[in-house]
This record gives sequence, C-alpha cells and structure tokens, in this order.
Amino acid sequence: MSKFCFFLLLSVIAAFNAGAQGPKVRITNGTIEGVIDEATGIQIFKGIPFAQPPVGDLRWKEPQPVKNWEGVLKADHFGPNAMQKNVFGDMLFRSSGMSEDCLYLNVWTPAKSGREKLPVLVYFYGGGFVAGDGSESRYDGESLARRGIVTITVNYRLGIFGLLAHPELTKESAHRASGNYGLLDQHAALVWVQKNISAFGGDPNHVTIDGESAGSISVCDQMASPLNKGLFSAAIGESGGILSIPTLAEGEKRGADFQKSAGANSLAELRAIPADKLLDLASKQGGFSMAIIVDGYFLPKSPAAIFAAGEQQHVPLLAGWNSAEIPYQAFLQGLPPTPENYFKKIKQAYPLDTATVLKLYPGSNTDEIVQSSTALASDRFIVYSTWLWEEQTAKTGGNPVYSYIFSRPRPSMVAAMGNAKPGLAGGIIKSDTKEAPSKLPPPLTGAAHASEIEYALGNLPGNKVYDWGPDDFKVSETMESYFANFIKTGNPNGKDLPEWPANGSTGILNYININVATKSQAAYDRPRYLFLQQFDAKK
Repeated sequence: MSKFCFFLLLSVIAAFNAGAQGPKVRITNGTIEGVIDEATGIQIFKGIPFAQPPVGDLRWKEPQPVKNWEGVLKADHFGPNAMQKNVFGDMLFRSSGMSEDCLYLNVWTPAKSGREKLPVLVYFYGGGFVAGDGSESRYDGESLARRGIVTITVNYRLGIFGLLAHPELTKESAHRASGNYGLLDQHAALVWVQKNISAFGGDPNHVTIDGESAGSISVCDQMASPLNKGLFSAAIGESGGILSIPTLAEGEKRGADFQKSAGANSLAELRAIPADKLLDLASKQGGFSMAIIVDGYFLPKSPAAIFAAGEQQHVPLLAGWNSAEIPYQAFLQGLPPTPENYFKKIKQAYPLDTATVLKLYPGSNTDEIVQSSTALASDRFIVYSTWLWEEQTAKTGGNPVYSYIFSRPRPSMVAAMGNAKPGLAGGIIKSDTKEAPSKLPPPLTGAAHASEIEYALGNLPGNKVYDWGPDDFKVSETMESYFANFIKTGNPNGKDLPEWPANGSTGILNYININVATKSQAAYDRPRYLFLQQFDAKK
C-alpha cells in the first residue's frame, strides 16, 4: 500500500470515528459528551450530575457541589431516578434504574455554539413529592428546543429522602435547618444552570422555571425562597400553588417519631439503614408523614406569608389549572350524585357555611351535582392553592400574571390498550378483568389532573395511549406557543394566537380558556376562591 493510500485510509477512519462521536461540551466540572438527533439537529445531554450523590453521610444534607472528573463523561443516557414506590402505576421511566444517587439533570439544546444566549426552561416533575423522574417522555425537551429554547429536566429527592426533618439534622446544619432537601436539590440545579448553561448556548439571565402538580408547588416555593435571588427571570406553574405547611418543630417531631418507629437509636443508625429498607419503612401505613416545612432557611416563613408581604422573587408568572382536576366522586366519596347525598356531604364539610357553599356550588339535579362536585373536589384538591398563588403574586409581585384554565379532555384510549384504565401520568393502569373495552368516550366534565402536560410541552406524539386527533394537535400548538412565547419574552401573546390578557394588582380577574376554541374569559369562579380564602383564614 502506498503512503498516500495509507494516510488516506487513516483520514477516512479518523473522520468516521469523529462522526460517531456525540457533541462535546466543557462545563465547570469537566467535559461531557451527549448525542444528537440527526433529524432535528437538537443536541441532547442526559444524566449530567449537578450535585454529589446524597448517600452515606450526605443523606439528609444540602446537595454538595459536584467533584471534577478527568476525561470525557458520557451523557448519553438518563441517570437513576430517585427512590420511590410504584405510586402511579402508569409512570414510565427511561432512567438507568432507581438509586439514592439520583441528582442528575438533562439538557436539550438547539444551539450550535456557546455564544447564542438562548432562553432557558428548567422543568420540575410532578408526583406528589413521592414519585416522578426527569426521564419521563411527557417532559421531553426536544419540541421546545426546536422552538429555540434550551430545555432542562431536573431530578430531586423524594419522600423520606427529600423531606425528613429531625432535631439532630437541624443541629448539625450550618443553617440550623432540616427538611426540604428536595427543594434544595432544585435550587442547586438552578445554581448549576447559572454556572454552566452558557456552554449549551443558553442565557443564564433568561431562565424560566416550570413544573406540574408537585413540580408546580415547587415553582411556587422556589419563588418564595430568598435563596433564589437572580437565579430565574420568569415562572410557570401547572396545577399547584401555596400550601399550608408545618413548622420546623412539627417537622422535627415527625422525624423523631419516624426514627423511633424504624427502630433506630440515633441519626447515625437511621443513616445506616439501606435505601431500599428505609423506603419500605417510610412507605408502610403510618410510616412517615411527609411535608414541606418552614425550615427557617430555604423557607424562612410560610409561602402564604412571604407572598402576602411581597417578599417573593418578583418575576412574571404564568399559571393555571385544569377544568376537572379530580372527579366528582372524590367529594361524594363514592355515593351516587343525588341531591340528598350532595347536601349531606356539603353539610359535613361546611356545617356553618352550608347555604353559602350550595349557592357557589349548586346541586339540584344529577348533572348539576356532577359539575359542582367536580368543581368543589378540584378546588379543594389543587385549584384553590393555585389561584391563591396567582392572586397574591398579582397583588404584591409588581409583574403581570397570566392565568389559564385548560379544558380539553383527553380523547379515548386507542383500542389496542385493551382492558385498561387511564392513569394520572398519561399512561395506563392495566386490568385483568374482562370488563368493557377501554375505548370509552372522554369524560364530560373536562380536563383531568396532569392531562395538559403533553399538550403544553408538545409531546403528544410520544404518548401512544390516546387516540390523538387534529383538534388535540391544534390545542397543543396553541398551548405550546403560549408557553414558548412566555419563556422567550415574559408574555405569552404572539402572532395568530387569541389575546391573553394579563392580571395586575387588582387580582386574578380574567384568564384564557385553552381548548379547541381558545378564548379569554372573565373570572366567573372568583367568588368560590374568595370564599375558600375566608374559610381557610377561619381555621
């Protein structure tokens, strides 16, 4: 072989090897190598560590900075999901298993260089602070990335691993605080974004945070925390807001009670329990009562007090809820929707305000009872807390608040799903019974909890459970366009979209109703939330 042919062969081999490699990015801790979607050009970096593994002595401590690495870290697969039980049977993870070592994030970027300064979205998953993972396909960032947005999903600690407060933990903390570790994980991810997102073509001064359900509550709490000053410039919340939360002392008592029930004589013994056994102990009935708390550090006061005083991060907010977050049976507790049963349940829940509640949530016939019970169950579950967050932000935040109601019901499940029922995560819960097939008409009462996620993030094609039609893709195009515009400009309005009016210091007086015929509406349900606010204040 001639020298020319030999060197030509080496050149071909080198070119092939270079082509086989994924995109590389240098971040503060070292070099990572991701993958590229050849069809779209979107670069994807999965399983990037943003904190040290919270294991051993780091269990129940604030997330610690990542240690540097040598060589190239492969970022071509999702990291492990946080410790959790199979709470929602239809959650489908693409993670590399489950582990206490779970603090990883994922980045989708359309940027070709680190000089583009694109807007950034950081998304926190839902799951009641006991389940969920950033690898779920409904959170994929590729669709938003195709719209010019660097999109990130973040893992955070859950359950006993993310929420335990304890007197000894408080004592060993430099901030004299414990609990809220999952929220501190999210905060650590936001700090990581500030240090590293420029390498992916993102603008650290143009970061929006978003989340659904527990993720939306997380966004609310991240807005409330003084630790986040300057870390994000806008916020989106999907079904979840201001909650009443316990004090540090109450949280410590719960933690001490759990230690005793676990048979541990000290915090050291509790830390020594293997993760899977600890999860089992915490998950059994009466095992551990979990809650975000006023820890005195991440949350120096209750979120309600922080927002009422205007002490939250002052950024534009886009937030809302679904029209049928939870079915009417949740309020009637399985009883038939008769006037007698409805009155009985109203009287039990609101003995001193029965007449007022019946006026706000009327129930003289079956259809009216189904509608009112759905509304009341949804308000009590998560709508009121979302409204309160919006209301307080509008009054004290000095920035516009854009409120929505998502009212597009999911379509029927595809016939191939067989005997199964839809789950909260957009998938199915299989059934062994031989009942009627799953291709049932959509619910008449509206959009269920979590059903907006695929629409908002442009991920309908990734969900093969439902028989999506042209109207669903129309609604998704509308909702994702609103979200993308808000992420880019702090205002959801844009070309070919129905006008979405902003709310200001007078409170939430209007919203956009997102459906096939999307339109703005006056807040006709405002009296319900004002009553619930007064009722809550009397407790």
